[in-house]
Amino acid sequence: MEFLCIFLLQYEKGCGIIGMRTGAKPVPYIRINLRKGVFNMKKILALLAVVALMATMLCFAGCGEKAEDEVLDMATNAAFPPYEYKGDDGNFAGIDVEIAGKIAEKLGMTLKIHDVDFDTIISGVQTGKFDMGMAGMTVTDERKKSVNFSDTYATGVQAVIVKADSTYTSYEDFYTGFGDDGNPLGTKEGIKIGVQQGTTGDIYCSDEPAKWGFGMSNVTQYKTGAEAIEALKGGKVTAVIIDNEPAKSFVAANEGLKILEGKYTEEDYAICVAKDKEELLNKINTALKELIADGTVAQIVEKYIPSDEK
Repeated sequence: MEFLCIFLLQYEKGCGIIGMRTGAKPVPYIRINLRKGVFNMKKILALLAVVALMATMLCFAGCGEKAEDEVLDMATNAAFPPYEYKGDDGNFAGIDVEIAGKIAEKLGMTLKIHDVDFDTIISGVQTGKFDMGMAGMTVTDERKKSVNFSDTYATGVQAVIVKADSTYTSYEDFYTGFGDDGNPLGTKEGIKIGVQQGTTGDIYCSDEPAKWGFGMSNVTQYKTGAEAIEALKGGKVTAVIIDNEPAKSFVAANEGLKILEGKYTEEDYAICVAKDKEELLNKINTALKELIADGTVAQIVEKYIPSDEK
């Protein structure tokens, strides 16, 4: 909050009154009996210097609080195009980055982006290191145990990337067969799935085949999607399972890859906030509703994912 520092020096019934008041923090006045001649001018000036020092310290403290309150710290993993990445100029770009910037504007705050490993975002938000996490993050029951989520602002699909000459036509080809209930019986020998560590692709793929996973022993985790793609190109994994939009970006940037038809999963994206920051979550949701209602979110998504490419 802002503080207004005012120095008061007046003569009243033989007493000098020296003091100050800040916008919200009054400081007791110092009364000086001038009639008795106890304080000479040097002592008065010395007192004024002390008061001035106190006022300066309070003003700096106030300014510090204001600056901290005005910054919206967002954790992301800038290796997930077109949602978040670094452009050729080194600046952050992407759907999440622009939506977060608009939210910060609505809140009267300045957005500060922190590029971290994806699997550290939730813990960082939990501990208060970051105000929110926005990284193409899917809402899951497991994550809801640790953080709260905003309203959904986008829908994601997990896609399967393989080499262009692959004989596989669907992720279902990775299983040995299916039971009477329609669920997979097991994973074929030699199948290796590359995923980005900590993502829902990682969570789903690492599950047992009966739950449409491939088993942890058949899944290799990488820090970024780009590393998983390099592993695929190098023949270290059979396929990479990652969100559809980043998948399209990776395939466009790397020759010899393709996306298999079909959706491995479909999920909702939202912003995560610490459970003890309900006021901030409400403000984010209010801003998000307005940005969706006035078409801002749709315009941002269209900028990065044109309708004719969806």
